[in-house]
Amino acid sequence: MTAQVISERQIIQEAARVLMEHMSPAKATRFWVSWQVGEGNYLEIREQLFAKETVESLYPQIEEFQKRQKRK
Repeated sequence: MTAQVISERQIIQEAARVLMEHMSPAKATRFWVSWQVGEGNYLEIREQLFAKETVESLYPQIEEFQKRQKRK
């Protein structure tokens, strides 16, 4: 198995595109401002988001996501 690793900058750019596609500019801006201020604790949120996940369980999900992205 191999996984494609993208840069942090690419991830942030993709996140910005997704936000702008699904939120109004005002809401997306408010999100970015609150995110940059550092509200919340990613390490705690990460534990909640991925509590039952492993590399083996995430890999097929990532592959499926990438396939869907190529079809767009």
